[in-house]
Amino acid sequence: MYRSGNILDEIRDSFRRGSTLTKLIYVNLGVFLVLKILYVIFFLFSSGQFSLVQKSAIFQAKYLVYLMVPSNLNELLIKPWTPLTYMFLHFGFLHILFNLIILFWFGRIFLHYLNEKQLLTTYLLGGLAGAAMFILAYNIFPGLSDGVALGASASVMAVVISISFYNPNYEVLIPFIGSTKLKYIALFYVVLDVLQIASDNSGGHLAHLGGALYGYLFAVQLKRGKDTGKGFSKFIDGLVTLLKPKPKLKVTYKNQAKSMTDFDYNKEKAATQKEVDKILDKIAQSGYDSLTKKEKEILFKLGGKS
Repeated sequence: MYRSGNILDEIRDSFRRGSTLTKLIYVNLGVFLVLKILYVIFFLFSSGQFSLVQKSAIFQAKYLVYLMVPSNLNELLIKPWTPLTYMFLHFGFLHILFNLIILFWFGRIFLHYLNEKQLLTTYLLGGLAGAAMFILAYNIFPGLSDGVALGASASVMAVVISISFYNPNYEVLIPFIGSTKLKYIALFYVVLDVLQIASDNSGGHLAHLGGALYGYLFAVQLKRGKDTGKGFSKFIDGLVTLLKPKPKLKVTYKNQAKSMTDFDYNKEKAATQKEVDKILDKIAQSGYDSLTKKEKEILFKLGGKS
C-alpha cells in the first residue's frame, strides 16, 4: 500500500542523502526560491506607480545588494560575507537554469574521476577566485565603473575547466554537433567570456574567467600530485565539526559488558543486589551446598568483582 509522506521531509531526506553535487544544486535552488517569494511580497506591497522592471530594480538595489559582491573596496569592507554569498545568488530564471544544468552535467563527469570534497572546494574556491578577479579588474582598469556581481557562474566555470583540463580528451555527446572533447568545450567557454568582457555584463564575464583560472590551476597541480584545495577542505571539515551539535553526555561504566546510562546502571545494580540477598538468605537457612549451579556462579562472579 502506498503511503505518502511529508514533502518537506522527503526533500530534507533527499538533501541529507544526496551527493555534494545534489546539495550544491539544492542550496542554489533554495536561495532562488526564497528570494523570489520575498520579491512577490515586495511586489504586492510596493507602490503601483512603478513598473515591473522598476520594482525588480528597486528590490535588487535595496535588498539583494547585501548579498552581491561589490567591486568598491569600501563597500566590501562593510559586507565581507558577499564573496561567499554571491556564488549562491540568482534572480533571473534563465540565469539559474543554465548554471545548474551545466553544473549538473560537468559535476557528474567531475565526480566520475574525482571526489566530492574536491568538487565542493573547487566550487567554493572557484567562486572566491571569480570574486577576486571581479574586484581586482574593477579597481585596475579605468574602463570599468563600480558594480556588483551575483551568480554561481564563476564556481561552475571552475568545475567545467578543472575537469576539462584534468581529462581533456573525455568525449561528450552534444545535440546537433556530435561527440566533442571536453578541452574544446572549455576553450569555447573561455573564448566566449573574453569576447563578452566589452558588454553590459563585464563584471560577470571577468568573474567567470577568475573561476576558470582557478579550475585550470587546480587541474594542473592535481596532475602533479598536489591538491590545491586540500587545506581549504580541512578548514571546512574543522568548521563543520565545530558547528555540529554535540551529543548528550552519558555516564558509562567500564566493567559493564556494554555502555549504559547512569539510570540503567543503578537499575541493574538494584536488581542484582536483590538476587544476592535471596541467595544469602538461602545459605543462612540451608547451607552453601543447597545452592544451585547458577546461584554459585552468581556468587563467584560477584566475588571476582569485589
